[in-house]
Amino acid sequence: MSKEETGKKSVFQNYKSLILLIIGIAVGSIVGLVFKEKAVVLKPFGELFLNMMFTAVVPLVFFSLASSIAKMNNMQRLGKILSRTLIIFIVTAIIAAIFIIFVVSIVPPAEGVDIDFGGYEEPETFSFLDQVVEAVSVNDFSGILSKNAMLPLIIFSITLGYCISFVSENIEDNPVIKFLDIMSEAFMKMIGIIMLYAPIGLGAYFAALIGDYGTELLGAYGKAIIMFYPICIAYFLVAFTLYAYWAGGARGIKTFYKNIFPSVVTSLATQSSIATLPTNFAATKRIGIKEDVSSIILPMGATVHMDGTVLTSLMKIAFLFGIFNLEFVGVQVWVTAIVISAMSGVILSGIPGGGMMGSMVIISFYGFNQDVLPIIVTIGLLTDAVATMINCTGDVVVSMMVSKIVDGKDWMKKNKKEDIISEQ
Repeated sequence: MSKEETGKKSVFQNYKSLILLIIGIAVGSIVGLVFKEKAVVLKPFGELFLNMMFTAVVPLVFFSLASSIAKMNNMQRLGKILSRTLIIFIVTAIIAAIFIIFVVSIVPPAEGVDIDFGGYEEPETFSFLDQVVEAVSVNDFSGILSKNAMLPLIIFSITLGYCISFVSENIEDNPVIKFLDIMSEAFMKMIGIIMLYAPIGLGAYFAALIGDYGTELLGAYGKAIIMFYPICIAYFLVAFTLYAYWAGGARGIKTFYKNIFPSVVTSLATQSSIATLPTNFAATKRIGIKEDVSSIILPMGATVHMDGTVLTSLMKIAFLFGIFNLEFVGVQVWVTAIVISAMSGVILSGIPGGGMMGSMVIISFYGFNQDVLPIIVTIGLLTDAVATMINCTGDVVVSMMVSKIVDGKDWMKKNKKEDIISEQ
């Protein structure tokens, strides 16, 4: 088998799950268009998939988050690099959110769509602080174990993981951490098994949706997806160019674009930030970023730095506002949306199935009918490749920015000289 054939096979294998999902959704949509109202009979097959996901996703969040936090034992050594990295992660996530809010405010992705999903009741009016309390906490432990309390569950899991780490002298031999690890892997396996049914489940759900709502839903999808790709490309060219210029001036821009395209191709082909790590490490080495900077930022960025996820989350929120005929305007609306999208990008993307959970958080926070979950999950599926590309390449440019802060404004020249001396 030639290298070209091997490469094609590898790309196909990486996209296999996505291709099957899209095929399932496409077939379901065709069935809905052909059989119209009769296709609603397939809805229980879609609801079965949703029920299985809802059942498995809550314990998965708990065990995966608690175990990962409990194993962190050398946080102090990260020091200056870690603190600056986290600040830049948050700032770039907010900039990404503001960027897409500006676009969707001018061109709403679901403008003119008239689909009656029902089931939306405007939440009772509370003060801002009351809303925060409602969003991040519950009044009983049993309330944590619910898909309707995702934010409290995340906070509880992180806190418990930290406490386990704090009281553990030997993390490697701690039976509690081993138990959390095993349960996390078990529920990840369970999610994998459930996802085998996803093409059928989502296909059946879309057959019922299209049967109910017809071509208007497909038209709304088309507009949202067609909008999203240019938005991501524009964000990449504008924001990352400015970040690279701040990090190293004109030389920074030239060096970034000279070395970033292998990461672009790898991330698009694999749709995985983890799989793109080796390519990113090679890129940062060619750029001249010190290993102690890249070795911290790139692995951490692969799980918590998600500008592309922020862009996707805001598109989902704006799309749902349009579907339910709500106005996506006003500082309070935008700030709330930015907080939710940033949380999805920084916290949930590090969790298996984070896209699904981010969608659940959006729906539960705003009180939308949960029947719309497959709709916004599919938006995530169709935009995942380009969003992953933004996530991965963003880690490289953040490494450049942190290098300037840690090593000074002439870091590129200084690091290159040090590399030449060490090679001699």
